[in-house]
Amino acid sequence: MTLNVGDKAPDFTMPTDGNGTVSLSKLKGKPVVLYFYPKDDTTGCTAEACGFRDSLPDYSATGAVVIGVSKDSVASHDRFKKKHGLPFTLASDDTGEVCEKYGVWVEKSMYGRKYMGIDRSTFLIDKDGVLRGVWHKVKVGGHVAEVLKAAKAL
Repeated sequence: MTLNVGDKAPDFTMPTDGNGTVSLSKLKGKPVVLYFYPKDDTTGCTAEACGFRDSLPDYSATGAVVIGVSKDSVASHDRFKKKHGLPFTLASDDTGEVCEKYGVWVEKSMYGRKYMGIDRSTFLIDKDGVLRGVWHKVKVGGHVAEVLKAAKAL
């Protein structure tokens, strides 16, 4: 499935760090930055998470809620959050259902070996649940600032 700007964002409910839950439908009225990343505590994923952490005051000024999503467990998210002082929600898509809905569960290749994994992607969802920004195959450098610029334009 491919989602494009202007599409309705698929609803979801996922468990989060701190034994909570997050649902897109319950965030209606607020813009949401939903970013998918492959794995807690890996180099690129840590850099991306820390980028969002460091820019969170700017995101908060836009009213946007930042949510990071991977297939890691809630316990893994709790450790990752604590280790890096991440002040935003990390959701666990352990079944892969939300990754499928957003089209980020893809075939990847490393050293000639093919496997399934999360395509580092970000979705900017407006207060009405409509996609206003879609980034796939994200390169971490400069990405957080690019998404922030789009969030400010909402």
